Amino acid sequence: MNAVSAPRLLKAAQVRGRHVLLRNAEAGDAAFIWQLRHHPARNRYMSPTSSELDDQRAWLAAYARDETQAYFVITQADSGEALGTVRLYDARGDSFCWGSWMLLPGVPATTAMESALIVYRYAWTLGFRRAHFEVHRDNAPVRRFHERFGAQVVGEREDQVQYGLAADALRTALDRYTRWLPEGIHIVPHPFAGPAPADAGPPSG
Repeated sequence: MNAVSAPRLLKAAQVRGRHVLLRNAEAGDAAFIWQLRHHPARNRYMSPTSSELDDQRAWLAAYARDETQAYFVITQADSGEALGTVRLYDARGDSFCWGSWMLLPGVPATTAMESALIVYRYAWTLGFRRAHFEVHRDNAPVRRFHERFGAQVVGEREDQVQYGLAADALRTALDRYTRWLPEGIHIVPHPFAGPAPADAGPPSG
């Protein structure tokens, strides 16, 4: 895939699934994100982050001008309650990276599965067919989660295990777990990101 036809990671105001909704992270989310990233039960395997809330605000201000990534607050679709975060970034041809995937302790057990499927289906509608990402070597539950989706270990870097999810594996996973998103996803475009791609049902062909 050449540079002209390569897909782009577009921000979206919202990406709605069945019970979970991803909404674009904004300045007003700084305190929630800062608290989540400093939660002792959740930051063990995350990259170090500043102890200053103002730095989180500054990061979000810079993110608002960044056209190379999409950062979402994961919420309950019906109540809007914030449950976590996830980020899509580092587009390489038709492959994208995702991370900063953090959920509050005690959220419904289904939130992880649905939020991951929304990420993959949103990326699929943008034209991405593969994924790459890193997981801390000791984070066994998350490694198992990704491996159930078909991700394969492709390398290691310091304390990180590098994974790749091939196009066939991604398509198979989206087909296998269709019941989690029986109506696909609904995308509300970000006002500065151009028109939204078509809503995505299960991939075919």
